[in-house]
Amino acid sequence: MPHQLTYDCLVDIFEYLYDDENTLYSCLLVNRLCCEIAVRILWRNIWKIYNYEKPHISLSIINTLIACLPKESEEILHKNGINITIISIKKPLLFNYASFCKIISIHKINKMIKLALIKQQSIISEGLENKHIKYLLLREILKMLMNQISSLKALKYNNSGNIYLLPEAKIHLTNLTELKCDSDICSEIISQVCHNLQSLTIKFKYDLTISNGLSDLISSQNNLKILNLQYFKDYDYNKLNLSLTKHSLTLTKLTLKNCDITLPFIAMFKNLQELNLNQKFDKYNILNQLSDAYFSQLKILKINIYLEVYTVITNFLKINGKNLTELYIYNYYNKSLNLTLAKFCPNLKILYTHIKEEESLKLILNNCQYLEIIEFCYDNCYCYDHRNLLCSEIFFKVLANYSQKYFYGLILHCYYRLPLYQDLEKFFINWQDLRSQRPLSLIIIIIEYITRFTENMEDIKDIKMLVEKYMKLGIIKKFEIKEVPNYKLFSEV
Repeated sequence: MPHQLTYDCLVDIFEYLYDDENTLYSCLLVNRLCCEIAVRILWRNIWKIYNYEKPHISLSIINTLIACLPKESEEILHKNGINITIISIKKPLLFNYASFCKIISIHKINKMIKLALIKQQSIISEGLENKHIKYLLLREILKMLMNQISSLKALKYNNSGNIYLLPEAKIHLTNLTELKCDSDICSEIISQVCHNLQSLTIKFKYDLTISNGLSDLISSQNNLKILNLQYFKDYDYNKLNLSLTKHSLTLTKLTLKNCDITLPFIAMFKNLQELNLNQKFDKYNILNQLSDAYFSQLKILKINIYLEVYTVITNFLKINGKNLTELYIYNYYNKSLNLTLAKFCPNLKILYTHIKEEESLKLILNNCQYLEIIEFCYDNCYCYDHRNLLCSEIFFKVLANYSQKYFYGLILHCYYRLPLYQDLEKFFINWQDLRSQRPLSLIIIIIEYITRFTENMEDIKDIKMLVEKYMKLGIIKKFEIKEVPNYKLFSEV
């Protein structure tokens, strides 16, 4: 008689699948126990499933939340001419889904409500303005979530939510550890009750609007570890300089997206362990601040650029490369840069870079002795090998023959074409002969439009059958094909 796994064991297993929504969703259909565990994990941060290219998902989420509204909210909405019974789920709910949420994204709730109103115009009485309806629905949903969530940990917030007007906010925002907001938020109330933020993301508006309470919000934090600034400029820095300086020695992770800061900024965070730079426009010169900067604790560097900054990155790697364990260089290719990282980053465990030559790949694999995982843009592989370019067959052959004893993971980013079946099979055979004691982990990342073509679906089916064969032989331990939305065509920091 088969033994059923205990509740605690299933929780541990499903927690491991937190970022794999498709597998978690399939777990809902196994049995009642699996469903109860999986649904709690899925709804913890239900907003990450949001995809504007798949409106039926957003409608399902917002309709479920509306169905969870208490009688009091239903009466308030009914008095204001909103008949929610038309769009709410007809069947009785199996769970109180709202109580599983640990994160609130007001921005995405707004988008979902807007979509619901477009799809279900019949819920609105004549004479009512759409803006008024959206506000009422948002207010009641936020009120419900605030009352249902015992300990709110993360909030994605803009002024449209007016969450500071809710009496429930002062109670439930006390334990907030992550906040994402715009620079013009009315942050006075939040700064009065939130003092334990560990992660803060601020998107600065183009009109240079900064709320009066934003500096107080930053200064009032006791344990800020992660800071993410978007569209941050010299003007903003001058206004927030003192509050940011307070965290100069305690911040461990800094992310800058399309920032334009000519003043010395990055180097003041002496104890950074992770630095992410996402600079897409050549007028930004913040990367120049890296040239001579030294961070004794830096372990992870992610750079997403479209600029010719080879000299800057090279100098930075010469100074900081020895300490790095993870390096990601997106949307930028330079042969000399690859040779530099092979020489000055010997302790890398994870690497993403564009490689187009056999020589560069061999040097990286030989010199980075501790390398465990390579993320590789497969579209860089050419189907021919003249001019010493790296074709897919050579790539897999070099990887099997030159990888060191710690290597086990390969992540292929396939935005335009899938790996060739024959090349993969040869790779698995070589790996079996040369590295039989180390099972492989293979992840293939594709964008959704690839699956719209029959020939690609056949290729995916063949690859899955091939991998299944080698999983049975113990050559492959983990395999996954991840689909990303079309608008995420290129990786971002």
